[in-house]
Amino acid sequence: MTLEMRPDCERCGTDLPAEAPGAFICSFECTFCAECADDLDDMCPNCGGELTDRPTRAKKHHAAHPPSTQRRYKA
Repeated sequence: MTLEMRPDCERCGTDLPAEAPGAFICSFECTFCAECADDLDDMCPNCGGELTDRPTRAKKHHAAHPPSTQRRYKA
């Protein structure tokens, strides 16, 4: 099973490419940028879980294990 690798911050909409560092996730894969995770004191506002660094996914694996394209930010 692979991570969903959501493409954006749920709080501000910042793009978070799967191959780039700077994304934070909880155990349910709620996804936030570094600035929002810091503002949230590394606690997920959805479930109350800890936000931790999301690992990156090398581009060579995107064909076999594509990152999600479904954006979660709601303006």
